[in-house]
Formats: sequence, structure tokens, C-alpha cells
Amino acid sequence: MSGSNDVYQTPLNSRYASNEMKYLFSPRKRFSTWRQLWTWLAEAQQELGLPITTEAIEQMKAHEVIQDDEFAVAAEEEKRRRHDVMAHVHAFGLVAPAAAGIIHWGATSCYCTDNADLILLRDGLDILIPKLAVVVDKLSQFAQQYKDLPCLGFTHGQPAQLVTVGKRACLWIQDLLMDLRNLERARNDLRFRGVKGTTGTQASFLQIFHGDHAKVESLDELVTEKAGFSSAFIISSQTYSRKIDVDVANALGSFGSTCERIGIDIRHLAMLKEVEEPFEKDQIGSSAMAYKRNPMRSERLCSLGRHLQNLPKDCLDTYSAQWFERSLDDSAIRRISLPELYLTADACLILLNNVSSGFVVYPEVIKRHVNDELPFMATENIIMACVAKGLSRQDAHEEIRVLSREAADNVKKQGKDNDLIERIRRNAFFTPIIPELDTLLDATTFVGRAPQQVEKFTSTEVAAAIKPYASTIAKGETSSLFV
Repeated sequence: MSGSNDVYQTPLNSRYASNEMKYLFSPRKRFSTWRQLWTWLAEAQQELGLPITTEAIEQMKAHEVIQDDEFAVAAEEEKRRRHDVMAHVHAFGLVAPAAAGIIHWGATSCYCTDNADLILLRDGLDILIPKLAVVVDKLSQFAQQYKDLPCLGFTHGQPAQLVTVGKRACLWIQDLLMDLRNLERARNDLRFRGVKGTTGTQASFLQIFHGDHAKVESLDELVTEKAGFSSAFIISSQTYSRKIDVDVANALGSFGSTCERIGIDIRHLAMLKEVEEPFEKDQIGSSAMAYKRNPMRSERLCSLGRHLQNLPKDCLDTYSAQWFERSLDDSAIRRISLPELYLTADACLILLNNVSSGFVVYPEVIKRHVNDELPFMATENIIMACVAKGLSRQDAHEEIRVLSREAADNVKKQGKDNDLIERIRRNAFFTPIIPELDTLLDATTFVGRAPQQVEKFTSTEVAAAIKPYASTIAKGETSSLFV
């Protein structure tokens, strides 16, 4: 059995993540990045006077992207040597023979493995962050569109004071802005490991340059610049500190918790039939119940978000278990957990984009739910109106209390509609305020400053946060689901 259908495929790869993220963590990208790092090292060493020929560097550049047949060469060599880096040094040297003697000169394995990981972490965040900004923009547009539509608020899972559909969306946006800030900070804090040698002391490079400290520092700076980093860590062990993985993973894991939080809200709204995620013409909600419109996108978002928020534990455990200058118990787990962090976050962003691009809102259902609860919420306004007409507050409160209890029994025990307002209309005590009753029951008067809060929030904090990503947002793309 050798076909792709005969071996395990991670669903992140086969079902959920984008092609660009899958390529970023592909074997070709990883090993080609190693070759780039070896080329940059050789270039910098040549610039600083070491005897490396231009032919050697030209051959290295010509073969930086590893070809299909070279994977087999490297795999066979690794099986023999039990060392992946040296296997790829060997494979690279076969296609760049003029450089075979100087590839990896003075370096340790972590020169290519760790620096490549830092490049992938950086480039992965550069993929994720603009996608998150697009989602924020889409939700911001939705919030502005529905900033005035009153809906039931819920506290403790029970109907509470009215909010608006747009105001609730701003709760999601505000949390996503925290994730955007966290990811940007993690991205900006990333530094290069650089050229540090076996235990981070640069001893091998100091030997190569015959004790010239200035040239060793220049080598470090040159390679760091070639790799596109503004700075490298001054201090490292054989590896870059696995605390860096923790830092990035925590930001991504926190985003995962936001995804599950938003997904649960959407599922509850779908349960109430107030707001639904997109549902395609030929989509099947249930294999048995043809009428169902299951919120599969939001359920998947919750599922993947839950996985994402659990992945940082791998990085925390790996960091805390490191011995002195390094141990190799970090290797296998990082090959799994780091790509999964990025592929899962990418999948979550695809889902968030897709859902926020096609929300379906049902104002009449929302209005019905509001009207079911509004009579109870309006009682305070009615009491205040009675007082304004010269009636006793205590008497008004008692009349309302009795009628509210009767109406509640009508709803809970009889299964009937809330008829509190009809009871108030029939009660002679409230005759003075009957002409004002419709105004007192206007749902838009119960949402406070929700519309104004939406306007201020989206036009200030949201606009400022996503402004750097205007060119990506302008494309206005809707992510498609693969399945």
C-alpha cells in the first residue's frame, strides 16, 4: 500500500488548512530553507574573506529548492547516518559539488534547523495576521449594519436587558482585537538565532576567523540581515530558547479560545433561529431530518478552536524539560505541535472568514423574542410614567407585581403568550398612561447607547487596528471551505 489513500493523512492537511500554510510547513519548504541558510552562511563567509569560490555559491543558489529525486537521496543517507541535517548536507553537496567542502562550515545542526523554524514561525504569522484583520473588518461591517437592531441580551443564560445584534458582534471583535495584538507582538518579538555554533559561544567561528571577534559578529549580523530579521539573539544555547515557542503558541492558543467562544455564540443564535451561518443551496443539514440546518461551520470552529487552545501545553512542557545547553527530547514533539499550531489557526481563520461573510439575520424572529420578554422589562418605565401622572409609586408597583405574576403563570403554566400588556390595558388603575403605552414599549428605547457604542468602537479602535492591512482587506475575499 503506497498510495495517498492507504496512509494516514492529518485532517488539517487533507481537509481544513489553506494551501499556502500547508506549503509553508512542507518538507520542500523546510529543506529548501536549510539550503538558503547554508547559502547565506557561505556568502557572508566569502564577504568576510574566507576562501569560498563564487562558483560554489552560484551552484548553491542554483539548487536552493530541493527537487523530488533529492528527497530519496537524503532519506537513504539519513537512514545510514541517523542524522537528518548531515543527510541533507550530503544531498546538497551532490548537486553543488564546488561547495561540498564548505557547506555548513563552522555550523551546528541547529544553525539550519532552528533558524529555519524561526523563519517559518515568522512567515506563518505573516500569513495569519492579515487574515485575522480581514475577519475583524467583516465583523465590523456586520456590526455597523445591525447596530440599531434590538435583540435580547442574556445573562446566566436567561433573557436580560436588550442589546443590539451589532453590539453583540462587537464583543467578538473586541476579543479578536486582543488576539490581533497578541499575534503582532509575538511576530515583532521574534529574533533570529543567527550564527552561534555548538553551544552558542561562537567558538567554531572564532577559530575559523583566527580569533577575530569583529568578523564573527559581522558574520552573525550579515546572515541575520540576509534572512530578513532586524536582530538576532545575543545569547543562545545550541538552540534558540524554547520559550519562544511558548510565546508564539500562547498567542495562537488564546486565539483558539476566542474561536470556540464565538462559535458557541453563533450556535446558540442558530438554535434560537435569530442568526444563522451560511447554508448553501445543496447543503444537507441532516442525513435523516431533511429540514435541519445544522451549524456545521461553527461546530467545526469550536472543535478546531478547542484543539488549538490545547496545543500550547506541548510547548510549555518542552521548554520546561530542556537540559542545560540542549537535549533532543524537543525534536519529535516540535515537528508535530508547531505545524499543527499554524495549520489549526489557519483553518479557524478560514471558517471565521466564511461565516462572517454570509451571516443570515432573521429580524422578525428576533422581534418576536424581544416582544415575549419586553412587557416584563417595560414595567419600570410604566411605573415611572404612572408617577409622572400623579399616581403612587407603591400602588403602581403593587399593581404591576400582581399582574406580572399572573402573566408569568399564563406563560409558564398554560404555555400561552405573555399578556401582561393586555392586562395592564384592562386595569383601570393604569388609565392615565394608556396613551403612552406604545411609546413605553418601543424596543429601541431599551438598548441604551448600544448603537453609539458600535459606531465609536468601529470607527476608532477597530479602524486603527486594521489600518495596516488595508490592501489585504480591500480584496474583500470570502474564504471557501474545502469540505
